[in-house]
Amino acid sequence: MKRTLCLIALLVASLPSVAAEHRHDHGAAPQQLQLDAGKPWAIDAPLRQAMDNINGAMKQAIPRIHSNRFTNEDYRKLGEAVDKEIAYAVANCKLEPKADAMLHLVIAELSAGAEAMQGKGRLSPHAGAVKVIEALHAYGRFFQHPGWVAAGGK
Repeated sequence: MKRTLCLIALLVASLPSVAAEHRHDHGAAPQQLQLDAGKPWAIDAPLRQAMDNINGAMKQAIPRIHSNRFTNEDYRKLGEAVDKEIAYAVANCKLEPKADAMLHLVIAELSAGAEAMQGKGRLSPHAGAVKVIEALHAYGRFFQHPGWVAAGGK
């Protein structure tokens, strides 16, 4: 019994160093959005177009969402539209690597929201729309998009 406890203690004590080695070997992937030396990241025309289209679709949907007149079919179509724009941005935008890494954090949130709006996953379609709007606000804080006003204001 003592031998088993000692072995378990040794294994548990070694876990932090194994995790540190793992992170070191692969480099630190960004886990949260950050500015580029205190400034928003530069974008390109394809990203601007895709984000404008997503933002426009969300702005158009918000009044009906807020008044509970947005059906599951409406959410599904909106989620598909967001997915289409994400695919366009991923295929066409060419950002420098650090900006691209930051963008992928926004895209992950947009994609999760779009999936939920399509009835996939654990979130409700309404919660998916909220997730997309939150991602649009984050995008506006961390990327240089002239004239950007995220859906939902502010």
